[in-house]
Amino acid sequence: MAKKVKVNGQIIPEDAIQFELERLVRFYTESGVTEAQIKERLAELVERATEQAIGTKLLMDEAGRRNVPVSEDEIEKQLDKVIEQVGGVDNFKAALAQQQIDEVAFRKQLEQGQRIDSLIQEAAKSVSDPTEKELKEFYEQNKDDFKTAERVLAQHILISPDGTENSSKEEALRRIEAIRARIVDGTPFADEAAEHSMCPSGKEGGSLGWFSRGMMVPEFDSSVFAMNVGDVSEVVETQFGYHLIFKTDHETAAEASYADSRDKVLELLRHSKRGKAVTAFVETLKTGASIEYLEG
Repeated sequence: MAKKVKVNGQIIPEDAIQFELERLVRFYTESGVTEAQIKERLAELVERATEQAIGTKLLMDEAGRRNVPVSEDEIEKQLDKVIEQVGGVDNFKAALAQQQIDEVAFRKQLEQGQRIDSLIQEAAKSVSDPTEKELKEFYEQNKDDFKTAERVLAQHILISPDGTENSSKEEALRRIEAIRARIVDGTPFADEAAEHSMCPSGKEGGSLGWFSRGMMVPEFDSSVFAMNVGDVSEVVETQFGYHLIFKTDHETAAEASYADSRDKVLELLRHSKRGKAVTAFVETLKTGASIEYLEG
């Protein structure tokens, strides 16, 4: 994690920096950047997340100073969207309880976010979309970033020992070997996963969805990528316990064409241009702010 930062006399919480880091990682992941590429840039992303957290604090203070108006209708829309995303009112209330805040406090957070968004929109309102020439040039200079990564589709079953004793490990191994024997004899893998897997994915028949190299622990990763499609693995031991893997599909890495990548390039450059405009605005706010980078 980056150094602690104090802005206008207040420490930026670590979870605020983590939140910005997760937003950056999510954005680049959705834009086609692979997990391996993100790992290579992690130190840079942490620094960017720290600066974004500083910017958010300054925008928050400026929005409060200007008393930027936010309508109740907009807050209600945002609240409805959050409730839908978490799967309903009951899940929403449970999430609030877990975070130890009530709905009044959460609404204030939404209001604060809307105020900041309004400031950002104001700062970026004059930014135009990148031209077709800019899009093509960026694609040609960064083709490797738009490759489709090698990935697999798989299901798994996990049996974890009850403890660290040899007897616990032996019992877990016997259980998973018996499960494998039943699968080989014709019992559907998904049925065994649903009934016996100790991983939450068991509820979905053990489905892990699509994943690329490096996303799983090394022992699991090396096994699944070496398997043939349609095969069930031998027992694979990892730090989590014993696994069986059923590999259902495999896609090799491939270069994506400009046509296939255009939307991703557009979003990246649009994000970059708007980011520069907001950064310039935040820089003006920094001139009147007290910012201290602390050790530890």
